[in-house]
This record gives sequence, structure tokens and C-alpha cells, in this order.
Amino acid sequence: MKNSKNTISRRQFVSNAAALSAFMILPRHVLGGRGYTAPSDQVSLGFIGAGRQGLSLQKSFLPQEQAKIVAVCDVYDSKAAHFCKQVDAYYTAKSGQAAYKACTPFHHFTELLDRKDIDAVVVATPDHWHAAMVVRAAAAKKDIYCEKPLSLTIAEGRAMVNAVSKHKRVLQTGSMQRSRPEFRQTAELVRNGLIGDIKNIKVSIGGPPVPYNLPEETVPADLDWDLWLGPNDYVHYNHQLNPVIGDSIWGRWRDFKGLGGGDITDWGAHMFDIVQWALDMDQSGPVEITPPNGNDVQHLTMRYANGVIMTHEDFGKKHAIQFNGTAGTIEVQRGKLVTQPEGLITQLNGNLSKRVYHSDNHHADFLQAIKKRSKPIADAETGHRSATVGNLANIAFELGTPLRWDPKKERFEKNDAANGLLSRKMKKEWAV
Repeated sequence: MKNSKNTISRRQFVSNAAALSAFMILPRHVLGGRGYTAPSDQVSLGFIGAGRQGLSLQKSFLPQEQAKIVAVCDVYDSKAAHFCKQVDAYYTAKSGQAAYKACTPFHHFTELLDRKDIDAVVVATPDHWHAAMVVRAAAAKKDIYCEKPLSLTIAEGRAMVNAVSKHKRVLQTGSMQRSRPEFRQTAELVRNGLIGDIKNIKVSIGGPPVPYNLPEETVPADLDWDLWLGPNDYVHYNHQLNPVIGDSIWGRWRDFKGLGGGDITDWGAHMFDIVQWALDMDQSGPVEITPPNGNDVQHLTMRYANGVIMTHEDFGKKHAIQFNGTAGTIEVQRGKLVTQPEGLITQLNGNLSKRVYHSDNHHADFLQAIKKRSKPIADAETGHRSATVGNLANIAFELGTPLRWDPKKERFEKNDAANGLLSRKMKKEWAV
């Protein structure tokens, strides 16, 4: 005999199953809040910054099946419109739907952060905005991909790490060399002692920033210059700081104090980052920084607590690193890895005891970390520590005196002038 309380008809079963199925594919912000990630979900991305680097990252994220770009903001309205036009054209071609609209342009990044259906943001702005945006994005429960160098100052970097930790967010620093094979191989060669004990490391990149010296120009009608400056005091506009789409130059803001850290932090966030990785120093950094003095110290020199010496030095290859060990040498730059003795890479096929995080795609790695709620290859602490190395170098260049640094306390020893450069003045509404 059937029990009417425990038995349902086939029609009821099908109806209930359909309702359950519909529930299972609801967006994550409806299901369980913005921290929840269903395995089959696409990550909804909002871009902050639609300039040259933002467009480059757009091309990297558009093919990712696990993500969808739904919004962008930029203080230059024509850039936001151009960005959305490209996104919509891509999804239109992919879907086969005429005039497919996926992307919403915004003027202010806080408007984008207010959209509850956006799961993660991609920050591709000048460095002077990074900390203010990342801290607020984390508080808005967004996961974050932030371009390198992660921070303009050491104090801002620590504030970013703290915010990401407090709000349990995933942050990927755009130090994408960690997802390239030649740099991963370098880290494993060094960590496994295949060139012996490291004696010294040479990092070939450009120099520190200079005072702002571009001539004043008229601000374009659709550019909000005050908002571009954001946390900073006023400096006059020049198109080289924010070139129009199609201009052959990269924005030169990174060359000037208060806006960027020169090549020291720009390329340093790539090359110092690989040194930190290879030395297993992602939670630490150098303890002594000595600027060149024209006599016995020819190059800015850093010493780690383990005795390894690193110099900022042109050794004949641009944007490159040279590791010198007791049993060999490694020279690495993008797309090229040379070892002495030759053939060391083949030893990486063996059963080595020390392996590093393996990522073949920096952007896919970020999206997977969002879904797994795990640390990506270049998490907030890693990005902060690598940016710190460049900032330490710039402080030493600025003061022209040897410095002792405590990586644990993140303070200079007995040097008030140097500690005064750990942070900078920011407008109250954007301070971190």
C-alpha cells in the first residue's frame, strides 16, 4: 500500500527536479553572497582602467571561458566607450547574436564596485591609484587582479595585503612572468642548487623616477583630470601621462615621482620578483641596501640575510637577470634562458625535491583561485614583497645613504628619514 506522505507522482517529481535545476544555476551573488562560487559559474569581471594595459588584459581575459567581462570604468570617457565597443564586438561574434551588449561603461570606479553582480575587478590604472582601489574593492567583496607593481609605497602595499586578508579576497598581482616557463625553470634550477650556492645576482633594469617635468597642456573635454589624480595633489596635465587610444607611447606617469617608481619598480616588479621567487623570499626581502657612491660601490647593492648579494647592474642584456653560483650561471629574460654549464634544464625532468607553483596562464590561474578560494601564483603578500624591493631601492637612491631593513617589522633601523618615505601624503577621501 502506498504511503501518501512519502510518495509523489512522476509529474510532481519532474516539476521539483526542474525547480531544483533552476536553483542550481542561479548566479553566485543570489545563491550565497559574493563570496560563494559555484563550480559551473562564470566569473563576472569589471575592469578599472581602459588604457593600453587595460586593453592588453582585456585580450587575455576575453578568451577565458570561465569569465565574462561585464563592465569597465575610466576617467577618460572615450577610453571606456572604446573598451566596451571591443568587448561587445567580441561577444557578438562569439555568440552569433546581432548587437550583443555585455559591457557597461562607468566614469567612477566606485559605481562599478556598487554592482553586486560583479565578482572580481581588474585594476589597470597608474600606480598612485592601486592602494585606494584595491582596499575599497576588497571591502566591496570583490576578488582582484591588480597590475604590477602592486603598490606605490611600502605602507600602501601592507594596507592592501591587510584588506585582502580581512575580507577573505583572492588577489593576483600582474607579475605574469611567474606563469612563463623560462622563469619557473630558473626558480627551480636555483632552489635545487643546480648552479651551486648563489654568490651574487645581477638585475639589469632602468633607473629610479625623476621629478615631474613635462610641459602643461589643455585637458581634453572628456577627461576628468581631477579624478585621474585621485589621491594625489595637483600636477598639470600632459598627454604623455595619459595618451589617447592608438598613441604609440605608453603612459609616462611611471617615470615621475609621486605617480610611479621609474623602471626600478616597473620592470623591477618583474625581475626583482623572480629573484625573490628563486631565493624563496616571498615572505621576506633584503636586509641591507647600499646606493652607489662613485667609489667602492659602483652599483646599488642589496644583501639578503643568507648572504646573497644582488646588484642593480647592466650586464649587457636588457631587462634580464644573471644568477652566479659556485657551480654555474643562469641568465634569463623573456623568452630566453641560458645556463652554464649547458643543458641544466634537462635536469628539471628528474625527481627534484624542490618544485615551485606551476602556472601556465596567469589569468586562468587567477580565475581558478577564485573558484577554489585559494591563493594564486602571485598573491597579495608576494606582490607586496616584490614591490617592496623596488621601493627600497628608490628610497636608497633618494637618500644616497646605506640602509638597514627589517623585513619582519617592515621598518628601517635607526633612520627616521627613510621610515618617513614608507608612506606618502594622500587626499583624505582616498587614504588607506
